[in-house]
Formats: sequence, C-alpha cells, structure tokens
Amino acid sequence: MKTFKSILVATATAALISACASQSTNENAEVTASGLNPQDFDTTYVDSLKGEKEVSLYTLTNKNGMEVCITNFGGRIVSIMVPDKDGNLQDVVLGFDKAADYFPQNNASDFGAAIGRYANRINQGQITVNDSTIQLPQNNFGHCLHGGPSGWQYQVYDLVEVNESELTLKMISPDGDNNFPGEVTATVKYTLDDENGLSINYSATTDKETVINMTNHSYFNLNGDPSQKITNHILTINADGYTPVDSTYMTTGEIALVEGTPMDFRTGKEVGADIDNFEFEQIKNGNGFDHNWVLNTKGDTSTPAVTVTCPTTGIKLEVFTNEPGIQVYSGNFLDGTVTGKKGITYQQRVGLCLESQKYPDSPNKQWAESNAWLKPGEEYTSFCKFKFSLAE
Repeated sequence: MKTFKSILVATATAALISACASQSTNENAEVTASGLNPQDFDTTYVDSLKGEKEVSLYTLTNKNGMEVCITNFGGRIVSIMVPDKDGNLQDVVLGFDKAADYFPQNNASDFGAAIGRYANRINQGQITVNDSTIQLPQNNFGHCLHGGPSGWQYQVYDLVEVNESELTLKMISPDGDNNFPGEVTATVKYTLDDENGLSINYSATTDKETVINMTNHSYFNLNGDPSQKITNHILTINADGYTPVDSTYMTTGEIALVEGTPMDFRTGKEVGADIDNFEFEQIKNGNGFDHNWVLNTKGDTSTPAVTVTCPTTGIKLEVFTNEPGIQVYSGNFLDGTVTGKKGITYQQRVGLCLESQKYPDSPNKQWAESNAWLKPGEEYTSFCKFKFSLAE
C-alpha cells in the first residue's frame, strides 16, 4: 500500500487528482491482500448522463493489517479483509475481481454499492412534490428500487480525497436523474480506524425539493468462504418492531411487533433458524428475510443496532447507525448464475446485507421518525459503521 497525499477535487487540481488516482492503480501496483489486481479496475465507463469517466480501485489499511478495497464505480466496497480467531485474514464481502464485472451490462448487481438516490423501494415509483406527482422508474414489481435501473450504484463517483485510512467520493446527480427532481451533490466518506471499524459518512444537498436515502449494499459472509451459506451466522437485531411487506415487497404502512414471530432477533439466533418458515406470511412474502427493522437505538451511534457472529471463524460484526431502520436481506435471490471473486459461484443465501436507512417508501408513509425529504438550504447526513472483532 502506497502512502497518498490528500487531494481535493477542483478545476485547478484536476491533473493532480488524475495522477494520484493513477498512482493507486498503475502498472506497478501490487496485488492486494484480498488478491485483487488494481490494474483490473483501472478502466473507463461510459455513463449515459455524464459520458466517459475513469474507474479505479483504492485501498485502505490500518495498523492491524485490516484492508478495505473500494472502487469509485458505484462507490462499491470490493473486499474487506479482517482477522479470524486463528489470526488469518478473511475476505468477508461478496464482489468481483475486476471493474467490468460490476458494469450493469455484465452483472446487474448491488454488491458493495453506495446506493442512491433512494435506497429500497418507493411505492409504484411515485412521489408528490408541491402537489405534483412525479413518476420514477418502476424497476421492481412496479416500484422504484434503489434509485432506478441506473441508480448511483451504476454510475461513477468522482474522487475527492484519499489517503491510507480515508476515501471520499462525490456524486453530482443532475436534475431529472432517473426522473428524481433537483440537482443533488452527495459525498460518501469511508474511514478505516485502528479499532477495525469502517465508518461511512453520507451527506447531500439539493437545489430543489427531493428525496434522499443512501446506504451501503455489501453482502457479508463472515465464513470468509462465500461457497458456505450465512445461515449459520448468529444474528442479533436491536429492534422491537419491523415494517411488514406485501407480496411485492412493499411496506404496508404498519409497524408490527417482532415478539412471538420469526422476526424476533432481540436475542441472537441463527439466521437459518426460521428462514424457510413459509407458513409465516412475512417469510413467504420476503422469500426469507428481506425486511426493514425499526431500531431501538433511535439514532444512538454508540449502541449496536445489529450484531452478527460466525461460529466457524469467530468473526464478529457490529453495525452502528444514526438511521431509524435497517434492511436485513439474506441473499434470497442469489441463484448460482453469478460468479464472483476467485471464481466462486454465488448460491442462494451466501450473503447477508445490513442496510442502514430511512424506512422503505418513507416519502409516501406517515412515519415521523423517518423523514426522507431534502429541501434547498438543508443538508442530508447519514452515518453507518461496520466494526469487526472476535466473538468472546
């Protein structure tokens, strides 16, 4: 890993940014600890909105040997290397070996992405702004999912700043991007600390009233082996309630209690314990777990919202967030048609997504604690931290 000087995006320093970006992925770059070749990410992508843009791979490290690799294509986390109970580094997220595999014409996936403008679903793809109904793309059972078919996960973020422990990326989303109103300027800052915590800070501003809901869509597998399912993981969710969905995965508008149901993870239990209990309607509707839990943490970033441990590797993951909800998705629709890093085919339930968020369809629901609207002069901020350690 080379040492980078901090660089800021500005017209006067565009050449310097290009040089620094190339430094991270040039022909002399070494293969990462996770086995990625930076040259395989040193390419360009033609965006229908913004034209040709450069794609690169950036590597963050800490004093413990932990490594996080991120590409600016979709702001995606490509790999996270953390030590297991035997001191061996394990890659705990799904993804691909080269940038081109993330391009939508090759694999329309959300692996590791910084999702925007609106993570999760908006009912029938419609929002109402100043008494006018705006029709958004309908790319999932008639709803708008993850910002539409060309959401930010399929666009190239600009490099703002990078050093050994921090990476800041910027997205300028024009007015009408996937028909969302307002030009939005958003940043995503990744920070790797020496306590093995990966923090993600999101921020955004707009010139017109719009909706915003950003998240990270990493698929975690703490086995360090994505040929093994995550059903053995012990999951704890600090939530008394969740938002039920109908058969199209759209929230019904109610908040239901988890007590006495398969949705109760207040004390840790295996992900697979009730995942096939299709007699429970919500498991049937989600084809497993694909739901938003209403967090008890209420914005407290010092208390874990979710804890996951793997009995095989001993790796423990805690999720901290200031958001009111978290979508837990158990990889139900992975089906063996996608081949990821190191030639491993991703079968059903080999990844667990933990997406901090506003509740799904918040623009159309009356949830006071989950306001997804952003107006000119305001700033959207969101925080999530993935902290890794060993289970006691």
